[in-house]
Amino acid sequence: MPALPPESTVHDLAPLTAAARAGHLGPDPASLPVSVGFLTQQGARHAHRGRGYRNHVLSLRVAEAVGSCAVEPGEVDDGVALDCVGRCVAELLEHPAAAVRVAVLDAYLMHARPHATAAEAVTIPAGTSLHKSLRRAELVVDLLPLPPGRTVLVVGVVNSLLHHLRERGLSYVACDYGGGFTEWGEPIVDDAMAAVEDCDAILASGMTVGNATFWPLLAHARRTGRPLVVFAQTGSAILPHLLDSGLTALSAEPYPFFWLDGGPTTIYRYRRPTPAPIPGAEARL
Repeated sequence: MPALPPESTVHDLAPLTAAARAGHLGPDPASLPVSVGFLTQQGARHAHRGRGYRNHVLSLRVAEAVGSCAVEPGEVDDGVALDCVGRCVAELLEHPAAAVRVAVLDAYLMHARPHATAAEAVTIPAGTSLHKSLRRAELVVDLLPLPPGRTVLVVGVVNSLLHHLRERGLSYVACDYGGGFTEWGEPIVDDAMAAVEDCDAILASGMTVGNATFWPLLAHARRTGRPLVVFAQTGSAILPHLLDSGLTALSAEPYPFFWLDGGPTTIYRYRRPTPAPIPGAEARL
């Protein structure tokens, strides 16, 4: 697989899309049709939680793989999903809707390189929606290489994640487009880049790939060397290709997501390889 451009030039999905379109990352995308397209609209309020949330997700199936992109309510309708069915990956990589481009690239890359071949598979046991949310959050927070007392910028507020950060003695700045307040009454900011300099690490939703707010976060992580960890339903097969471009670790969760099924579900955890020590380096310290 050819490398992406140097870290300093990876600022959007264009290099990865171009490599996919050229067939460098897997089968000829012109030979792979989308067989199923659907829109999932979900609302949830876990037992004993004071607030609920909603998700709208566009999903496209290529062979055995389902790629997804979360969208804002009303951004994509059923007609868009149905219009993708029967069209090939190569054509849809040039679709005018960003959500379609992300979902089809995600499906194509998942087909070409299934998560199970490259990542640590972890099962979230069957349980209530709250139990599954908390277990997933625990597995995600495990990927943050921070000691207690540090501060995390959380982009895409999930109260279960905040719960586990609090349990580990980590402070956080909660950030989400919608603003508002967390389960504990803390204000949620709506501008990640205005808060990022004061934080020791970033924990971001894969939705940032779908709405293009991911790239400034990635550039910040590269510039400062601070950890960037992503929990991804959107673009779960896209983000592993960025582990050499500033992404520290990834919790990849392909469809069906934990909130759709009360039975066991699986997430896949990736970590950026740690460089091997230079021989004799210890002796020079």
